[in-house]
Amino acid sequence: MEQLKVGALILDNGKIGVVTKVITSGSLNTDHDLIKWRNNYEVYYQDGTCSIIGESTLHRLIKRGDIKIL
Repeated sequence: MEQLKVGALILDNGKIGVVTKVITSGSLNTDHDLIKWRNNYEVYYQDGTCSIIGESTLHRLIKRGDIKIL
């Protein structure tokens, strides 16, 4: 599956979100090893919440139909 781009809109369990950042492996300065070793997406939702979702998790949720790309 292709990589989502900044500005992509998603529908996640009824909430609209926008990809605001694509964090490539090793580029985020953090003490959490899991975040350093994978690509991540920063998503802001219409209700003001923010989430960092791992690329493989996001693609799995899209494949299952839990998240839709708008």
